[in-house]
Amino acid sequence: MIHGETEKTILDSASADVRLAALEFDGARAWWDHARQLPLEPLSADVWVTDPAFEHVLLVRHRWRGWVPPGGKVEAGETPRAAAERELGEETGLRAELLEVPAAVSVRSYRADWSPTLGLSYAAIVPMTVQLGGETGQPPQWFALGEAWKSVFPEDRERIRTHVRRLAAERAVGAR
Repeated sequence: MIHGETEKTILDSASADVRLAALEFDGARAWWDHARQLPLEPLSADVWVTDPAFEHVLLVRHRWRGWVPPGGKVEAGETPRAAAERELGEETGLRAELLEVPAAVSVRSYRADWSPTLGLSYAAIVPMTVQLGGETGQPPQWFALGEAWKSVFPEDRERIRTHVRRLAAERAVGAR
């Protein structure tokens, strides 16, 4: 549960990113407006990493969730953005600048017996030539954007693809 002196800072940071998120799923904004009035369960944060050509995504193989974006629980005293950066480093060995606008906000239960959790997804663009590291038994791997990957969250495939295509379109317009 999030509490203590840093609670307001964390909640304010999370609220700002919830409002800024490019995509919303699962009625997350309304869920957040209600949930933040209650004792709050841990938040989650992940990073949707794509290559500069917007053709691949970087995922890690979780022991029972399958292929998922690098991410995890927001620790006490940590903002969701800081948690996303930390998890990216721990799970892939990457230190990458996250894009300013969060990719998405969603609500999900990570296990059937757990309460729903607000998840903030951030984005990063990283060359595929960068050396990957990460945690033992949880290897990172690049997947072609159109490729299928096995995950307990199959909806993530289309959500991530939608965001990567959106980034590619924004960059194409900006390059003109």
